[in-house]
Amino acid sequence: MTALIVGLIVFIGVHSVRIVADDCRTRLIEKVGRNTYRGMYGALSLLGLVLIIAGYGAARTTPVVLWQPPVWLIHLAILLTVPAFVFVAASVLPRTRIRSRVGHPLLLGVKTWAIAHLMANGTLADVILFGAFLLWSVVAYASARRRDRNAATVYPVGSPWRDVIAVVGGLVAWAVFAIWLHSLLIGVAPLSMATGT
Repeated sequence: MTALIVGLIVFIGVHSVRIVADDCRTRLIEKVGRNTYRGMYGALSLLGLVLIIAGYGAARTTPVVLWQPPVWLIHLAILLTVPAFVFVAASVLPRTRIRSRVGHPLLLGVKTWAIAHLMANGTLADVILFGAFLLWSVVAYASARRRDRNAATVYPVGSPWRDVIAVVGGLVAWAVFAIWLHSLLIGVAPLSMATGT
């Protein structure tokens, strides 16, 4: 559990610099250069991610069960991950109406993903992992939208086809992950859990 907590502190800490110290971040980029800053940011993010994966994996071998989610809650969680994938797809595709409307679809995707996983999992490690990401995504989204308002940021809107691509891309990614990759990478088949097979 220690590795999980340290990993979360490192990973979320690195991703929270703009929230708590945006001016310091700007000065550091000016001092060391954007590429060096990105390298440091990437290295710390990777370290945090490795610790999270290792810590969460270790915690799953001896889980501390807080509650057992009912099957209907697992169904709802699986359903909630669909818009999470669509938000993530919209975050990598510029000039969508989704981005224009919400501003930061990746953060909404993380928030939706975290809520879904908190609903479907009842161990202490799950609460720590997904609860931390939920709290961070809520604060990060509010901070990012405040920066948008202060800068009078307007996200351009392109063709409606961009939204169609984001939705279809998100649905395809969700299907691939739900059917194959989640089981392969995480060791849990969510669709099997939902059907009891």
